[in-house]
Amino acid sequence: MTVLVTGSTGLVGSSLVPHLEAGGHRVLRLVRASPKNDMERRWDPETGELAPDALEGIQAVVHLAGENIASGRWNEAKKSRIRSSREDGTRLLAQGIAESQTPPGVLISASAIGYYGNRGDEILNEESPPGADFLAETCIAWENAARPAADAGVRTVTLRVGIVLSADGGALAKMLFPFKMGLGGVIGSGAQVMSWVSMSDLSGIIVHALNTASLEGPVNAVSPAPATNREFTKTLGSVLSRPTLFPMPAFAARLAFGEMADALLLSGARVTPARLQESGYDFQHPELEGALRHILDR
Repeated sequence: MTVLVTGSTGLVGSSLVPHLEAGGHRVLRLVRASPKNDMERRWDPETGELAPDALEGIQAVVHLAGENIASGRWNEAKKSRIRSSREDGTRLLAQGIAESQTPPGVLISASAIGYYGNRGDEILNEESPPGADFLAETCIAWENAARPAADAGVRTVTLRVGIVLSADGGALAKMLFPFKMGLGGVIGSGAQVMSWVSMSDLSGIIVHALNTASLEGPVNAVSPAPATNREFTKTLGSVLSRPTLFPMPAFAARLAFGEMADALLLSGARVTPARLQESGYDFQHPELEGALRHILDR
């Protein structure tokens, strides 16, 4: 099929595009700059511009674009960019799809497990209610922004993505240097649950969602084996053959990262991939140690 991808140069998009192409799909990129060739089409979410031909001949859309939530300390301006980059871009794309004379058959729109907020050890599935913090409110707005496409009859999947494990970027890549130096350790209490997914599984999940007509609405894109921060720390240290004796107390995390520490480092949620498993998705890396060994070639 012909798939239009936003955020194609980001961490997830950079893995997804070659995965789609290897599967025989034709991939077009929705870009902010002037298109360089016929494989790129133009949009600008900040100005509300979507090129008239952006959706022409498109059979599926995968929407991944959004401000990086972990780059720089949070302040009101940063938080506004985080929310608006997700809400405004998604609404522009969903409305364009709804108004298209020949809309694509499916929209896969990224969301995040931040939807659930800090939930301790509560077991969560797609039917669980949302949290009430900044990330939860952002995810609610993000998912609601995709509704024009769903209301127009386009199958719409909002993927609530967990912590993406990749050596090329994201949380794991930032952890590798201190852990390899033997300076890794638990963060805060270590009891916060990390619901994760390997990058290769996330690409596989997106393709599965594109091809599975029964999947619609929110879908948790996480492995079936979440781990506490303490378990994650121990497993990563074991895979790297390094000690993990240097904890980061909660006050130190807050001093270093501000509000972002509470949202991303000190909180957790035990999220299950109920709808993926019901729809028959076969995880490549269901367990943490196997995923880390594959990613780090250990």
